[in-house]
Amino acid sequence: MRDHIAFNFSNSPFLKSCFFFFLCTLICGFQNTKLCSSLNPALVLPLKTQVIPPESVRRSPDKLPFRHNVSLTVSLTVGTPPQNVTMVIDTGSELSWLHCNKSQNSSSNSSSTFNPIRSSSYSPIPCSSSTCTDQTRDFPIPASCDSNQLCHATLSYADASSSEGNLAADTFYIGNSGISNVVFGCMDSIFSSNNEEDAKNTGLMGMNRGSLSFVSQMGFPKFSYCISEYDFSGLLLLGDANYSWLGLAPLNYTPLIQMSTPLPYFDRVAYTVHLEGIKVSNKLLPIPESVFEPDHTGAGQTMVDSGTQFTFLLGPAYTALRDEFLNQTAGSIRVLDDPNFVFQGAMDLCYRVPLNQSRLPPLPAVTLVFRGAEMTVSGDRILYRVPGEIRGNDSIHCFTFGNSDLLGVEAYVIGHLHQQNVWMEFDLQKSRIGLAEIRCDLAGQKLGMGL
Repeated sequence: MRDHIAFNFSNSPFLKSCFFFFLCTLICGFQNTKLCSSLNPALVLPLKTQVIPPESVRRSPDKLPFRHNVSLTVSLTVGTPPQNVTMVIDTGSELSWLHCNKSQNSSSNSSSTFNPIRSSSYSPIPCSSSTCTDQTRDFPIPASCDSNQLCHATLSYADASSSEGNLAADTFYIGNSGISNVVFGCMDSIFSSNNEEDAKNTGLMGMNRGSLSFVSQMGFPKFSYCISEYDFSGLLLLGDANYSWLGLAPLNYTPLIQMSTPLPYFDRVAYTVHLEGIKVSNKLLPIPESVFEPDHTGAGQTMVDSGTQFTFLLGPAYTALRDEFLNQTAGSIRVLDDPNFVFQGAMDLCYRVPLNQSRLPPLPAVTLVFRGAEMTVSGDRILYRVPGEIRGNDSIHCFTFGNSDLLGVEAYVIGHLHQQNVWMEFDLQKSRIGLAEIRCDLAGQKLGMGL
């Protein structure tokens, strides 16, 4: 889900510009997969984060109040001969796409566009192909046939951006190994709420459970990532691995919800889990289990999404959490008394913190209780300093849980800020997600990825 809620690091004392993730491919005995059979072990590619100043982010008054000013990107080469591309990683999207420039005069060395004319291995997909006619694809708008009898796709995202173009196939290179016939969107038309940031990237790499996602086409049964809250390094592993040497505790698994019947408000290829309860400190909130269950339309699913920064809860659950958090923080931190200020349209619980106060006061932890696993959010991940907001001698910090109802989003969304220092394993083969708390910066160092 390419929400990409604003993730601004410019006010962070420990991050001043950019940080790096690392894409580490482990070969793990799945020799019948397209990629595992051709790569050398422990191939490492940098996954870079670009930071855009908040004042440069354009917003449209008639769009959802999502915006993004950070991209998690990976650099690859595509086509024959290979062209450099930079793709945003999104576990909430299915179809990968590249911004295509079909001009004969365009430079093949630019990583901001891909020129299919310059690639001898590029192959547009006709609208008669089963890839185009398969109606099980969870595209916002079903693929159609253009005037050239080629498969046409239109994609739209929650941050009000969209892309439009043809489905095609070409060779993607991970390291020195080329994977042929990877299906992607060759998009001629791109609309973005943040053109300055998106212009630096060639496209998007979809990583959800859909059959056309990058991870599905590569044939990986698992992938994992780990994000550090200390230095914002991290790692993403494609494939299976033995975690014992990382000092990782046994993973607690929560099953993914399967839904075979299409429902209007249920994303069947998202990483959907069972949210069963919420605790503040160790107090379980009195929220009926029915509040966390999708209704007959599919509304109310709980999605784990690395493409969204914060966590969003449907109204009844959010109100219960907000009230209890207010109750437990009464007297320890000053509430912002401004009903007209709602951060990003969904976060209406904000506080004033003196500018000369270097640390936040002790705050209660919030624990999300899933079936078989828990995720605890504590410390600096509880409140987010709003960039550029000063009231007198105070900065503004907002609760990092928002109200989905205020956004018109019919789902619970677990954002990547709350996944920091948690090993997240996405097991597609057994349809489950594994979680374990770990110092992700130390895990990166053990993999030889220290920055």
